[in-house]
Amino acid sequence: MDFPWELIAPIVILDLILKITALVSCIKEENTNGPKWMWILLILLINLIGPVLYFVIGRQKQG
Repeated sequence: MDFPWELIAPIVILDLILKITALVSCIKEENTNGPKWMWILLILLINLIGPVLYFVIGRQKQG
């Protein structure tokens, strides 16, 4: 039985891009909604949803 890598690869790549982008944003951000260590753990441990949650509710609104 062959594993369908052509179907899984885009999801894995998307997850890596989201994680890296969210981690860089979280580290650069001075203030977040909640402790930074919590957001870093969520970004790293919860695939696809962790980074999305950070961008939706983790970052504080500017201005």
